[in-house]
Amino acid sequence: MANPILSEKTFKNFEEFDTVYTEPMTLQGTVNKSFITFILLVSSAAFSWIYLPAIAGENIFVWLLGAALLGFFTVMATSFKKEWAPYTTPVYAIVEGIFVGLISKIYEMAYSGIVIQSVMGTFIAFGLMLVLYKTGIIKVNQTFKSVVVGTTLAIASYYLVSFVLSLVFHIQLFHAGNSLLSIGFSAFVIIIATLNFALDFDAIDNGVQNQAPKYMEWYSALGLIVTIVWLYLEILRILSKLRSR
Repeated sequence: MANPILSEKTFKNFEEFDTVYTEPMTLQGTVNKSFITFILLVSSAAFSWIYLPAIAGENIFVWLLGAALLGFFTVMATSFKKEWAPYTTPVYAIVEGIFVGLISKIYEMAYSGIVIQSVMGTFIAFGLMLVLYKTGIIKVNQTFKSVVVGTTLAIASYYLVSFVLSLVFHIQLFHAGNSLLSIGFSAFVIIIATLNFALDFDAIDNGVQNQAPKYMEWYSALGLIVTIVWLYLEILRILSKLRSR
């Protein structure tokens, strides 16, 4: 669930992409693209929530896995071909919306009210990080980047190993339960996911300052949505653990 999109080198050395452009990336343009991407995600999630459980039936896990993998590959493809972002970002939003809608429905059926709590938690974390970043309370220096990026990659690697062990060998690692250790791990992951917003904001500022190509507005929107989805799912997970105790 970690964010591979926005990093320190994202907005540097655009000549390597053989890009010719006349209009640079702007902050307002990025905000607009992020809003469009978010609306697509929410609309797709709402459709998935309402209609897909009946359509998927017993194959709901196949739909979940398919949407998750397609979303992952879309993000990976865009990270290598950033100029595809105006096309792949809406695709990601729609596909990931299917996953988010289905998984949210499953959690809501088990724990009533958990989805709205997770949504509120996600927006509170986003707003808090935006304020802390804009006021300079959190400074995104090299040390901050190294720690957050390194920890994020470690979490992503752990989740990948966990997924393989669960799918192939039916082995569940400690984070899958509702023990205090598992809850503590989830809380730690939520903190790291939230700190990734600061990296996203800093990368966008660098893109605007460096007059990145216009398509980087879509790329930045993708990065923000990836972090939002990751954080939302982590909050959903920790609330379910707390509710199940």
